[in-house]
Amino acid sequence: MSKLRRPIVQTRRDAWVEVDLGKVEHNIKELKRFTSSKTRFMAVVKADAYGHGSDMAASTLIASGVDVLGVASVDEGIQLRDAGITAPILVLGATPGWAFVSAVEKDIQLSIFTQDHINSCIHAYKRLNIKPAVHIKVDTGMHRIGIPYDKAPEYINAVSEADGVELKGIFSHLACAENREVTLQQKKYWDCLIKQIQNRDNYILHLANTAGMIGYDHINYDMVRAGIGIYGLYPDLQHETPQKPDLKQVMSLKGRITYIKEVPENSGISYGYSYITAQATTKIATIPVGYADGVPRNLSNNIYGLIKGQKIKQVGTITMDQMMFDVSGLDNVNTGDIITLLGNDNGEFISIDDWANKLNTINYEITCRLRVRLPRVYTRNS
Repeated sequence: MSKLRRPIVQTRRDAWVEVDLGKVEHNIKELKRFTSSKTRFMAVVKADAYGHGSDMAASTLIASGVDVLGVASVDEGIQLRDAGITAPILVLGATPGWAFVSAVEKDIQLSIFTQDHINSCIHAYKRLNIKPAVHIKVDTGMHRIGIPYDKAPEYINAVSEADGVELKGIFSHLACAENREVTLQQKKYWDCLIKQIQNRDNYILHLANTAGMIGYDHINYDMVRAGIGIYGLYPDLQHETPQKPDLKQVMSLKGRITYIKEVPENSGISYGYSYITAQATTKIATIPVGYADGVPRNLSNNIYGLIKGQKIKQVGTITMDQMMFDVSGLDNVNTGDIITLLGNDNGEFISIDDWANKLNTINYEITCRLRVRLPRVYTRNS
């Protein structure tokens, strides 16, 4: 692949999300250190690749050696097919019966766990003369969707014997991968089920997510499903691990200064005057990024930006479309200069986890928020 060193910014907004595809490649290599050459690798690209752009991310992931793509819905899978992605795609969530035919037409694999799902598979087969390819979802403790593990052997046999269904795999989902005790209990249930599966070698068995891959031994089975780690963010683990992948944050958030003004002491900034200037003269820079772009309003007066490698404080309430920064004391700051909200700038770095920790949430939520309306610019700087 060509080395695109500088981003080509051709948006009609002075704000954008920057996605470094070189870092995606790097992260896949790092995560693959935690698997064997025989272990298949699924990259989860649901929610528009966690806000990174599923079409572009998927192409890079496949080129980096990923075997399967995971999505949340048939619509997400169809979007990838329409973008020219030919790799295997598995819908990890529940699919309504009326959508089975559309999935089979687009060669999209489905997760099933009820008798109605079997019936929908048979209906699709009779209509298209193509066997739906399916993975059985087993509930070992997540208690969200899936056939309970103690009822799974009977269900697996029913699916394997059903006319018009191609059983490709069986999987479960870790509920508390950060908690070793809970995870090992789920693994116990899972291993108990595996012993009861007839013709076990005919099916792809998968359990581990990013946290499962890097936090536990002997949990990878036939395939791993990496999500947040692909995008350079770490899952929360409550126990020490022998080694840790060197992941690089893929996403940056940037905006250009649209206006600079000087305001006197005791001036209120933005709605509600949540920030009052304390200096004789304060220089305020505005950028066109706000909560409608996915930046949580609760971060008002609690985050920083970077400009020319220097940290500057965000001030005033973050509004729908704009936010302000105190750039007092900085020389040569002009309209059109870039403020980095997330990512690197001349050796300084602001992590997505910084925001997540301030909001008492997870890094996944931050990246997914930023897909609302910001244009994405793709680079390859790594």
